[in-house]
Amino acid sequence: MQLRPEQLAQHLKQGPAACYLLSGEEPLLIQECADAIRAASRAAGCLEREVIDIGANSNDWQQLTQSAGALSLFADRKLIELRLPSGKPGTEGSKALQEYLALNSDDILLIVAGKIDKQSQRSKWYTGLDNAGVVIQVWPVRASELPRWLAQRMSAAGLQVQPEALSLLAERVEGNLLAAVQEVEKLKLLAENNTVTVDTIIASVADNARFNSFGLADTAMDGDARNAIRTLRGLQAEASAPPVVLWTLARDVKLLIQLHEDTQAGISLNQALTQRGVWRNRAGLVQKALTRHDSVSLAKLQQLTVQVDGAVKGFSKDDPWVLLEQLLLLIALGGHSKTRRRSA
Repeated sequence: MQLRPEQLAQHLKQGPAACYLLSGEEPLLIQECADAIRAASRAAGCLEREVIDIGANSNDWQQLTQSAGALSLFADRKLIELRLPSGKPGTEGSKALQEYLALNSDDILLIVAGKIDKQSQRSKWYTGLDNAGVVIQVWPVRASELPRWLAQRMSAAGLQVQPEALSLLAERVEGNLLAAVQEVEKLKLLAENNTVTVDTIIASVADNARFNSFGLADTAMDGDARNAIRTLRGLQAEASAPPVVLWTLARDVKLLIQLHEDTQAGISLNQALTQRGVWRNRAGLVQKALTRHDSVSLAKLQQLTVQVDGAVKGFSKDDPWVLLEQLLLLIALGGHSKTRRRSA
């Protein structure tokens, strides 16, 4: 049986199935689904949990069938949790899984796997698990789906959210579900009368740290090179991760390039801002940044973003913090960054 992650809670109210296969590349959602299955298994009498790790160099699949045949020390049933990061059990693993299913064990099997490709989904072990239990494929939450996902989270937390506040929060946490969940938990404490407004979101985001990457991006877009560099160095001193800083800046670089292309194609700037989902209170910053840039400087921004990404991932010996400073200056000063760099 195939289920979506959001359908799992309702399914578990009727008691856990004999086996579960969780697969995908969204760690937070997989963790939450696994925790829900573990809790339901304990409630069903599986007081013991046995974990079997099948790593890249591990082929000890016999442990699975041996575990299924062994009596639990503390209960008649147990939860057998098999971790398969590769998502591919291979010939030996496929055989072991089919043998396990043939045992009709009273235990509950939970397989937490990486992404499973289309070919593997047609294999006997996969279809066997699908027929005997529940298969949940966890897909990343797309940007277009994030507002709805956040709205459901906040509703479950007892919060009401204004549409503009929801759009702002989605913009701030796009691509990072863990940050999104943390923000919702924080909003439960900050929201007056359980209502989330734009001011609530701004206060919550500003409270993340003394220096934060969102404020850094806004300062650079505003053309304030001196304070942008000061904020960046503050983030470095607080041991912030360069990829987080880069993600925020690269997102704005991409937006500037898209808006420039839109206007070159004859679309009015106001219409382009609306189509690109630029939040109204931020539109002024974005327009200000666009006036400092042309096709040449935007191409340099894109190239420098790629260079920073390479340094962050270890593909070059460049210092990512030095490159981030250069990127900030170029965003803030546009074509004048070379002549004004020392003054920042």
